[in-house]
Amino acid sequence: MKKSDLRIVFMGTPEFAVETLKALVDNAYNVVAVVTQPDKPVGRHGSVLQPSAVKQYALEKGLPVLQPEKMKDPDFVESLRSYQANLQVVVAFRMLPEVVWAMPEYGTFNVHAALLPQYRGAAPINWAVINGETETGVTTFFLDHDIDTGRIIMQKPFTIPDDANVEYVYDGLMRLGAQICMETLEAIVAANGHPSTIDQWSMVNGQRATGNDLKAAPKIFKETCEIDWMKSAKQVYDFIRGLSPYPGAWTTLRDEKGQQTVLKIFRTSKTGQPAEGGAGVLKADRKHLFVSCSDCWLQIDELQLAGKKRMDAQAFLNGMKDIENYSVV
Repeated sequence: MKKSDLRIVFMGTPEFAVETLKALVDNAYNVVAVVTQPDKPVGRHGSVLQPSAVKQYALEKGLPVLQPEKMKDPDFVESLRSYQANLQVVVAFRMLPEVVWAMPEYGTFNVHAALLPQYRGAAPINWAVINGETETGVTTFFLDHDIDTGRIIMQKPFTIPDDANVEYVYDGLMRLGAQICMETLEAIVAANGHPSTIDQWSMVNGQRATGNDLKAAPKIFKETCEIDWMKSAKQVYDFIRGLSPYPGAWTTLRDEKGQQTVLKIFRTSKTGQPAEGGAGVLKADRKHLFVSCSDCWLQIDELQLAGKKRMDAQAFLNGMKDIENYSVV
């Protein structure tokens, strides 16, 4: 098989997926169509429709774009079939029905931002940082009936520094995802459409997990992002950087009268100093703000009160009087 024999449909929506689509175009792969989410209503009244990052790039390059509301819609399925793709590439998209993922001759492979079988799910980058992992990576695998369980084609690791937030890891995996996609396509071409693969279940029993010792990566909601100060300072530190800058970890700031305000926290530093007085106690000097966790004080470096701009701790303290009379819950 030659590279030109591949007719590829690309599926993706956010900026993370654009890097891989760009690599396909720059490396002269034949992308016959792009599938992405419908335009999203934005603005105060939802009167403006915002196209996805993938759609914007696809239109710039003159690529046909399909935006189905439902993946099983017969008109969409027939339209997709009309492009006669023999391979589909998926990056940061929705779950596909079998009628779609099984359509191409050579199948459909996904670029997943984790080292499967660990961190199956919608938010693998966030959860890897939240859980304090020192390594994550990207995986390409063929889709099958269950989410993120198909046979693995290729994996590449990525180191997570202790001070990295999720934005750093996102950017690194975005570039690494484009790279592994290109190498996966080369393997598919070299193997005439049928590269060697590894069963994820055999990996569970040997290489990356023991038995059912798997960490999941479920979708993150607002309530997921609430800080639990009863955890250790290291756990809270990892939790905050795993949600920074978006969607942002939050807590409730309560004054001595019981009035409450939502406070987002974006960056902290570990102190190693034992805390006293229980979890959620605040203390400060002229430039630094600290919160007690179950074991140690955690220094708060960047934060944002509801309705205010993001600021450093010193700017926050300049506008707050008697901070010791406040607590976080």
